[in-house]
Amino acid sequence: MNQNDTKVEQFGPCTIPNPAGYDYWTEDNSVVLFQTIFSGAEDAKKTVETSPVFFEQAGPKEKIYFKPEEVTAGIVTCGGLCPGINDVIRALVMELHYRYKVPRILGFPFGYEGLVKKFGHRPIELTPDKVAHIMNFGGSILGSSRGNQKIEEMVDTLFLYGVKMLFCIGGDGTLRGAQAIQEEVRKRKEDIAIVGIPKTIDNDINYVQKTFGFSTAFSKAVEAVNCAHEEAKGAPNGIGLVKLMGRHSGFIAVNSALASKNVNFVLIPEQDFDLEGEGAFLPVLKDRVQRRGHAVVIIAEGAGQKYFEDKGEKDQSGNKKLADVGVFMKEKITEYFKKEGVALNLKYIDPSYIIRSVPANAEDSVFCGFLAQNAVHAAFAGRTGCVVGIWNNVFTVMPISLAIAERKVLRPEKSTLWRALLASTGQPNTMKAKG
Repeated sequence: MNQNDTKVEQFGPCTIPNPAGYDYWTEDNSVVLFQTIFSGAEDAKKTVETSPVFFEQAGPKEKIYFKPEEVTAGIVTCGGLCPGINDVIRALVMELHYRYKVPRILGFPFGYEGLVKKFGHRPIELTPDKVAHIMNFGGSILGSSRGNQKIEEMVDTLFLYGVKMLFCIGGDGTLRGAQAIQEEVRKRKEDIAIVGIPKTIDNDINYVQKTFGFSTAFSKAVEAVNCAHEEAKGAPNGIGLVKLMGRHSGFIAVNSALASKNVNFVLIPEQDFDLEGEGAFLPVLKDRVQRRGHAVVIIAEGAGQKYFEDKGEKDQSGNKKLADVGVFMKEKITEYFKKEGVALNLKYIDPSYIIRSVPANAEDSVFCGFLAQNAVHAAFAGRTGCVVGIWNNVFTVMPISLAIAERKVLRPEKSTLWRALLASTGQPNTMKAKG
């Protein structure tokens, strides 16, 4: 990655005084260094002087690009549900209305479908009164949808309603759509700011330290994990098996295990494992149960997919359809223990949709507010084709192209998170069969 990769597109010079009335402003050239750990003082000095990579710091600017009184803002929520969407919508409306004095804010229903005329979804005018208490509810007051829509038709709708800035709340697929919208707007030589707000409970957006909804999701998952522990303890040779979300990354699974402290094995997409053979998962699990009388296992939905035939099927968002590894693992554990002549009491729990449809917890709610406010600041400063995030605990603005270049995954070989998990669970670093 180099500095060109992190440069955010801007329409032009900002000359209009910001009406928000803050006591201090984020400097126009304020940046956040990408690399924060160096091999020594000389290495740090050399890197900063010769080839620094940094993100633009998010925040309100003293001068802005758009005249607030001429702005119609649009909001769209796409993809799967996630704790905190309503918090983001509320914070966007409050910042736009009270601080920037935007006269009209439209919410487009059911994701990108709401921007396509043939679906017949009419936009909802959002006001502070309408959004005042929506943070108390899960889901999205605007609804959501998956699937690609015709970019030209979506941009036509933005033109029809005079939208000058569009806030796209969603994950990887949503951000790809936002980038396509921005490219079409650029073709038409119009100034419409397209700003993404990263939403995914999997926490897998590239170069974003944390996505909103993640904290709530794994906190809620802990409830299921602790129930599995009680079930496992309550019967001879008890096993509590919990499947959690995580298509490509194991962040929910690992953080749930660390928070619960009752987990003995965590299986994630980033760490391969074998089922049988010396040192493989099933023999190690049997050994644990025979020694301690019970075990708790978490498996992420994307783990162990090598055991299924790849049929090339995709969902509406273009993601590869995954086989149900939770049910598969339940059957394999049961078969193995029966073959080994070991009695077993296994309880299987799948709380997947429960953990994503609840209201945000206190931490996520606060975080959602900051993301939304910084998205508004970025749009008014004339930034476009960008996504707001957080890096090294500082809020940032970066190009969507960088955020979607690849998925963020946990890297067991050099992850302090994985190292902490191994210490907490006591599981082997690898469960590959020996020989």
